[in-house]
Amino acid sequence: MARRSAPEVNAGSMADIAFLLLIFFLVTTTIEVDSGIASKLPPPLPDEVQPPLIKEKNIFQVIVNAENRLLVEDADMDIKDLTAAAVKFLDNGGGTDARNACTYCRGAKDPESSDNPKKAIISLVNDRQASYKMYLAVTNELVRAYATLRDREGQRLYNETYGSMTKRLSDWPATEVESPEYEELKGKIDKVRELFPRNLSEAEPQNRE
Repeated sequence: MARRSAPEVNAGSMADIAFLLLIFFLVTTTIEVDSGIASKLPPPLPDEVQPPLIKEKNIFQVIVNAENRLLVEDADMDIKDLTAAAVKFLDNGGGTDARNACTYCRGAKDPESSDNPKKAIISLVNDRQASYKMYLAVTNELVRAYATLRDREGQRLYNETYGSMTKRLSDWPATEVESPEYEELKGKIDKVRELFPRNLSEAEPQNRE
């Protein structure tokens, strides 16, 4: 009895199918990347220009040490209390003369704390051994302090929070960026930023023994 030959499987299209699957997974797969903080460094001062003198009471010192401990004004602090402490410092309004007085501040007006938000500086120093996670958490809390005060002033001046205004500006149609309405909104945002400028200074990381 003659043996029957086995039918052959046509595998000619398998390479095409594998290639299509590879493209599909490359297009649909989401690749996680580390997200940083949007921060713009100031330009360096010319050699002949001396940095302005800053009163010690206008500096709010925040330190993250090698053990990820948070030290605020040389005292231990829980990170959940950092935003409120920064708001209290920025909104103090301790200036008494016409040049330093803050008419819109609602703080305690402690003469031993910051004169006004335009002169108040938050100094952040991180130890080189501190974790990046802790650095991000601390920075987020400090940025939130500025956002809180800006929202308050936006609501007071324009009956709209600063966050809402900046969201509307970012969503503005590109074809209408030269409209009077766009310029008006941008002017309002600039005004709120002027009241509470983000004077957040990040010193070079240190190694502490």
